[in-house]
Amino acid sequence: MKTNVTERVATLHRKSFIIDAHFDLPLDVAMRRERGERRVIETSYIEDFRAGGVDLVVGAIFIHDYFLPEMGLRRALDQITYIHEELEESPGLMRLCRTMGEAQAAREAGEVALILSLEGADPLQNDLGLLRIFYELGVRALGLVWSRRNFAADGAFFKEVREGRKGGLTPYGVKLVERAEQLGMVIDLSHINDEGFADVMEIAGNPVVASHSNCRRLADTKRNLTDRQIEMLAENGGVMGMNSVNMFVAPDKENAAVADLLDHVDHVVGICGIDHVGIGFDICNGFSDFLQLDKALPAFDIVSSHRHLPAFTSGLMERGYSHEAITAILGGNFHRVYQQVMG
Repeated sequence: MKTNVTERVATLHRKSFIIDAHFDLPLDVAMRRERGERRVIETSYIEDFRAGGVDLVVGAIFIHDYFLPEMGLRRALDQITYIHEELEESPGLMRLCRTMGEAQAAREAGEVALILSLEGADPLQNDLGLLRIFYELGVRALGLVWSRRNFAADGAFFKEVREGRKGGLTPYGVKLVERAEQLGMVIDLSHINDEGFADVMEIAGNPVVASHSNCRRLADTKRNLTDRQIEMLAENGGVMGMNSVNMFVAPDKENAAVADLLDHVDHVVGICGIDHVGIGFDICNGFSDFLQLDKALPAFDIVSSHRHLPAFTSGLMERGYSHEAITAILGGNFHRVYQQVMG
């Protein structure tokens, strides 16, 4: 029976266009190359991507607090540089893509597609002109904030903190959203606070995403979306990606499991149907110390590697999701939005 399930999952993965909408690959590559490692993607990631059947990874450019504000731009450019160096050192394995047409071509060539995103507009500070530069460098998704304040908006904290008056989208943030949409960049609302989320929804002309956010009803943290926000995202035509970090999955964080993550899928589907949920696992076991997640709580990834994606897929099968529905969750929904916005 187990072999039969394994074969069914493998067949379904081959027929799907699987997208992980959020992975801090550029950050890990940068850290490891600066320690002297080379061919990081080839030696540490490609086999995991292939084992999980992953076709497209959205690689997030993340800047740690330590480098802000003075070094934010430099560190972002460093991460892009290192990605280019990696792809040159290991040709034929992963391809930097700017459109979904290019991503499809990468898949047909047996390569994993990579699309770059900014996880927070911090490297831009308040310079709108820099957005075009990042666009020309291949960045196609813009997360307005991480869980902190920048010139565009306020972030959502992982847990309750003492703070002053909360802000939503700033005037600069409004211009940033408008310019990003003009360029054909996907707006990502993961990490933004409730006020900013509502502000973006009022002005967004394209579908937006919450690339790595779960349901607040099931795990009560401001990093997750309320039921009303999920409805708003669906009304916009957008998609939210299921985040596998335990602190965003279940109240009993230490014992959170794949079944708990699947509960979030069920919850989203119950609110707005199958067309608005995907995966953005935010796998960061390998560099959680750098992100200092252990200061919030002992954090771990429920889906600890892309090679373990079949466990998630088989769980969807066990819950009665059709092959068509699973294909949509694994990537079809994000593919639709990316195609519409990026081309």
